[in-house]
Amino acid sequence: MAELMVDFITSLDGFGAAEGWPGWWGLEGPEYLAWLEQQPQDYTTLMGANTYRLMSGFASEAARTDSSTDENAAMAVLTKQPKVVFSSTLKEPLSWANTRLVAGDAVETVRAMKRDVTSPLHTLGSISLCRSLLKAGLVDRFRVGVFPVITGSTGRDRIYDGYPDVALELVAHQTFDDSIQLLEYVPTVLEGPPGANPAT
Repeated sequence: MAELMVDFITSLDGFGAAEGWPGWWGLEGPEYLAWLEQQPQDYTTLMGANTYRLMSGFASEAARTDSSTDENAAMAVLTKQPKVVFSSTLKEPLSWANTRLVAGDAVETVRAMKRDVTSPLHTLGSISLCRSLLKAGLVDRFRVGVFPVITGSTGRDRIYDGYPDVALELVAHQTFDDSIQLLEYVPTVLEGPPGANPAT
């Protein structure tokens, strides 16, 4: 059975991005970038339509330039990987190589993928998709890279709004460049606060 990891990069206050700030809030350091380059690539990436539009645009731009930046190298790796995008608005053929479009129910599709494939599954962005998969009890690992910034005025893409209550068991942690925290958890979706009496 395939393991599914939800993977987020956030500010300390739980935003996925911020207006006017560069990617990674401009705080990525050499240790963090080296860790990214060393990550296993034998997994399938899951995403929604908005993330697909954004990332496929980055990939197309990277392919048109000769620059050998870390960002371009990362996009080249992602382009080679198998990807599944869940959308009822996108249409075939998709321009980004190695991407399969699924118009049906994402939860049931991922449930079948977990049962039928052996390679790991990772999400990329896609806040609402990740929320749906977590609520359905399909997420095995929840990993978040926390960057040392609060973007209360400019933050966008608030990640945890609409989530259920979730207990998180810390199973791994790491610090990069004396500032970036990587936290990996096993999640358990709760029906209510621990110790609360169920409704009768």
